[in-house]
Amino acid sequence: MKLNELRDNAGARKGRMRVGRGIGSGKGKTAGRGQKGAKARSGVSINGFEGGQMPLHMRIPKRGFNNIFAKDYAIVNLGMVQKLVDAGKLDAKAVVDHAALQAAGAARGGKDGVRLLGKGELKTKLSFKVAGASKGAVEAVEKLGGSIELPAPAAAEA
Repeated sequence: MKLNELRDNAGARKGRMRVGRGIGSGKGKTAGRGQKGAKARSGVSINGFEGGQMPLHMRIPKRGFNNIFAKDYAIVNLGMVQKLVDAGKLDAKAVVDHAALQAAGAARGGKDGVRLLGKGELKTKLSFKVAGASKGAVEAVEKLGGSIELPAPAAAEA
């Protein structure tokens, strides 16, 4: 068998129906769209249209709020950091920062940096340079003699 002889199994791909091609095709004249009305016309989408009545998505009360100023942090747990150190993907002697965690595949996204959380157990002394850390994570790292360098908090405006 050659690459140019590869074919799908018979019946695996069904050809598209050509509509509006004469009475004998079974899909001539109105091409399966029935008679008149919004659904028969071209370029009209009636998804969610309720005949002029206020549509459901507009009648239902809205809830919630999307904060446009919220920071986007990549969340990394201490247990995951320990796994990476054990696997040799993170250097325990170097400073663990956003770039190092991204290279190791732990920090996905997070355009505002990394936030360290205390889930899991850390057994290695490490020094971190991250955008944020939970109280539990700071305690766990400092208990082992490591350090966490956080950015200076912005001065609160009065």
